[in-house]
Amino acid sequence: MTNSTKKESVFLNLIFNIVLPVLIMTKFSSDEYLGPLYGLIVAIAFPIVYGIYDFITRKNVNFVSILGFVSILLTGTFGLFELNAQWFAIKEASVPLIIGVFVLISVNTSYPLVKKLLFNEQILNISLIDSKLLEFNMVETFNRVFNRASYLLSISFFVSAILNYALAKIILVSEPGTEAFTKEIGKMTGLSFPVIAVPSTILMFAVLYYLLNALKKMTKLSFEELLKSK
Repeated sequence: MTNSTKKESVFLNLIFNIVLPVLIMTKFSSDEYLGPLYGLIVAIAFPIVYGIYDFITRKNVNFVSILGFVSILLTGTFGLFELNAQWFAIKEASVPLIIGVFVLISVNTSYPLVKKLLFNEQILNISLIDSKLLEFNMVETFNRVFNRASYLLSISFFVSAILNYALAKIILVSEPGTEAFTKEIGKMTGLSFPVIAVPSTILMFAVLYYLLNALKKMTKLSFEELLKSK
């Protein structure tokens, strides 16, 4: 197997992009250790190193990894320039908001984002599904189902945007540039991941089930036949 087909390590992704930056900002940013400035610099370094490592080993740019990297980078940059909490709240809301907008915009394109996320050859038996949709004259019906799925998925990201904005406003209460503020950034970063991931993942699985159930009815295939065999 070549590097280009090497699967991304979910464990390393979480460790370098979430766990270590949060640990540095919450536990080692005091004057006793790194201080607020160097604490932020070291925290930013972990996702940068992982991003470079991931690109070199897999030779593939991951859309989700880029968003995570940009989010951590912006958090660190805002902290270094001692911007107030409002900027952090806007940043935290912007990431899921941008994804949701892209999902909606892509509905009317030739390649919807939902198709890239859910309707792909790693998950489903695409060739068999396409042939059955054509056989039973269900292509247009399935396209309408797909559009509804896109709208449902975008809602999850909009909800995450609202929750993240509220989270930042609640947690970031100290003066920028202080040790307390840096710790609050770390706490916010750690909590923002489940705030985005949990509702989005739950709804993504719900949308996938909705698509599979619709496909099962339209193609007369079983769930086992719809799913890609290993």
